[in-house]
Amino acid sequence: MISNHLSLVEQQRQLAESISKQIAHYLASGGQVAQLRSLPCNPLPPPRSQKIDPDTVLKRKPKALSWADRKALRLMADSL
Repeated sequence: MISNHLSLVEQQRQLAESISKQIAHYLASGGQVAQLRSLPCNPLPPPRSQKIDPDTVLKRKPKALSWADRKALRLMADSL
């Protein structure tokens, strides 16, 4: 397959050669390259607290009306 982006490759070639020359100069002057451990991708979240506040009131969703309850409400509404 022929790349449509060959001109982009050629444009970046000069920059890549420049970087290669700078690295070679750095290493020739006594510089060293160290390979270090990479950082973890996703840090672990902080642990959850086990404390439960007794003053907290849990708000729960009320149960939906059953079919029989709906039918009874309709009958009561019709009788009014």
